[in-house]
Amino acid sequence: MITFKKYQGTGNDFIIIDNRNGKINLSKAQLASLCDRRFGIGADGLMLLENAVGYDFKMVYYNADGGESTMCGNGGRCLVKFAHDIGIKKEKYSFIAIDGEHEATIDEQNWVLLKMIDVTEKKQDGSDFVLNTGSPHYIQKQENLKNFDVYNNGKNVRHNDTYKNEGINVNFVEPISENSIFVRTYERGVEDETYSCGTGVTAAAIAFAYNNDGINKVNIKTLGGELSVLFDKANEQLYTNVWLCGPATFVFNGTIEI
Repeated sequence: MITFKKYQGTGNDFIIIDNRNGKINLSKAQLASLCDRRFGIGADGLMLLENAVGYDFKMVYYNADGGESTMCGNGGRCLVKFAHDIGIKKEKYSFIAIDGEHEATIDEQNWVLLKMIDVTEKKQDGSDFVLNTGSPHYIQKQENLKNFDVYNNGKNVRHNDTYKNEGINVNFVEPISENSIFVRTYERGVEDETYSCGTGVTAAAIAFAYNNDGINKVNIKTLGGELSVLFDKANEQLYTNVWLCGPATFVFNGTIEI
C-alpha cells in the first residue's frame, strides 16, 4: 500500500509520495499505471520527495509515461507546497533536482515562488526559439491560439527529424500585451497538451521578453490559470535570477495498492 497526495499547479497535476525512508522503488510500468487517468490515480507526472544531504529535500520527477524526466517547474512548486504541508516548514526552501539547486518561498497569497536555473543560450530555429529552462523547449508564436490545434502541431515538432530522438516540449505563444502572453504546451512524456507547463511558460516568457534593462516580469495566461515569470536579462543569451511564480494547490490524498 502506497500513501500519496495529489496536487495541481494551474491545472498541471501530480501524484506526490514522501519517500524519505527510501522504501518506494517503482518500475516504469507501475509509474505509468499510477498516472493513467482511466486505470490509475491520474496525473501529468509523479514525484518522490527524498532526503538529500545539505538540502531540505530532493525532487525526483517522472513523466506520465513512467520515464524519469528533466525539471518540471509546476511540479517543483507543488513539491514545495507538499513539503510545507507534511511539516517541512521553512521561510526559504533549498532543494536539489535533476537540473541542480533550487530555492523557493511561499508568499502571503499562498503562491509558491520557485527559482529556476539560469538560461545561458537562446537559439533560433527559423523564426522560432529553442532554449532550456531545466527542460528543453521549442517556442513558436501563433495568432488565435484559443482555436489552434496544439496536439497535432505540437506532436509534429516534437517528433520531427531534429527533435525526435531527445524529444522536446513545444510551446505556442500569443502575445496579449507588452508584458503578458497566452501559452499552450504540448509536453513530451505526457505526449499531449497539458493545462500548464512551468518550464514551458518560463521559456516562453524569456523568448518573448520585451524589456532590455533591469528586472523583467511577464504575466502568463494558461488553460489552467495565471502565472508570472521574473528574470534579469543580461543580454540576448543570458538570463539570470529567473523565478516562476504561481499557485500550488492540494487536491486530495489516498492510498493505493501496487
